[in-house]
Amino acid sequence: MSVRRSRRNRPLGCLLGLWLAAPAGMLAAQEFQTLKGHGGPIMGIAVSPDGVVATASFDNSVGRWNGGPPEWLEGHDAAVTAIAYGPEGLLVSGGDDFAVRTWGERPQLLGKHQGKVACVAVAPSGDRIASGSWDGSIRLWPLDGGAEESLQDPGAGVNDVAFSADGRFLFAATNGGDLLRYDLANGGAPMPLARHGFGINRLVLGEGWVAYGAVDGQTRVIDAETGDEIADFTLERRPILAMARHAETNQIAVGDGQGYIMMLDTADWRIARDFRATREGPVWALAFSPDGTVIHAGGLDDVVYAWPVSALGEFDPAMGQERSFLRDAETMPNGERQFMRKCSICHDVSPGPSRKAGPTLHGLFGRRAGTVPGYPYSPTLDGSDIVWTAETVNALFDEGPDHYIPGSKMPMQVIAAASDRDDLIRYLETATTGE
Repeated sequence: MSVRRSRRNRPLGCLLGLWLAAPAGMLAAQEFQTLKGHGGPIMGIAVSPDGVVATASFDNSVGRWNGGPPEWLEGHDAAVTAIAYGPEGLLVSGGDDFAVRTWGERPQLLGKHQGKVACVAVAPSGDRIASGSWDGSIRLWPLDGGAEESLQDPGAGVNDVAFSADGRFLFAATNGGDLLRYDLANGGAPMPLARHGFGINRLVLGEGWVAYGAVDGQTRVIDAETGDEIADFTLERRPILAMARHAETNQIAVGDGQGYIMMLDTADWRIARDFRATREGPVWALAFSPDGTVIHAGGLDDVVYAWPVSALGEFDPAMGQERSFLRDAETMPNGERQFMRKCSICHDVSPGPSRKAGPTLHGLFGRRAGTVPGYPYSPTLDGSDIVWTAETVNALFDEGPDHYIPGSKMPMQVIAAASDRDDLIRYLETATTGE
């Protein structure tokens, strides 16, 4: 790891929905806090100015947590991958269904991109929303009922966007490795602040600087006007997947694919703490509490964890303990291994309601597709004449859901080897009957 300063740099000032909370002064006495209830991995976290936590999950849902059981906000037809609060508490989300939604007094679908929505941000004035998509577009959505605006092509898929504090500029990070600055007041082509060479996944803004994290593990801070380097906090871990900033306490949190959370002090540009948060898997989402004393984190678990910042590093890793697909593959028979890899994030095999993205597979064989009560199927499967048998399950994974059931919400995936499909079917024949 190296930390470099440019010469221009100056100091810059277990029940569903269980919420184990404590007053701020008591947090150091707790190991961590948990928010439980989602049915899939946590893809995004946002915290409102008054402390309401919002979560985006692979289970297609937004959860809103305010000291009791969560409020479930339903409307996305695929994984919810991006979430943000505005200055007045307006909640915005984006997802793999290409949609951008608001969750105010009257929930609203603002519109859709042509690809996965990877990021959303609310202007400091609260009057418009920015969203970026893997389709290579950035859109501005006015909240006064005006027409949406598409910004000039960024040249690649967009992973993150952020407004400057005065709302004049929008910064964008692309999977082509560009960090761009759009002048929203004057329009025109974006200014390239950095051309990294690897995809830039996340960015956060400060007073005159931009910090970003990239696919190759680089974590850098650059001047927001010139692009000159201010500091480099790169460690031998990749990729960088999550970043969060708390301005009042001079903190940036950085999460990576190897399960670490690095805490940076922006007052003197140093690494304040480096904490292993997971035993297995990545850190996909980070957010600070309003006072900056707690860091919330999410990843492959269907639980949000939160640690007192002052006590980071004092606890054993907590994340990555409950998900069966994190078990050693060699400990499972091949059929179960195929299920864990291909199916378990979206489906359960036990009876009863589930918050997973897909319907339960309990009683699968002999059941007509699209008939689990209460599950919001796509029109393609609602009323389908497919009956699930060994032959139809085999065809599903031989051809892939996108070909076998065009228009379904199932992700594109194929099990190429006939022997692997046979083993999966044998496993399901037992597991989905509870025998």
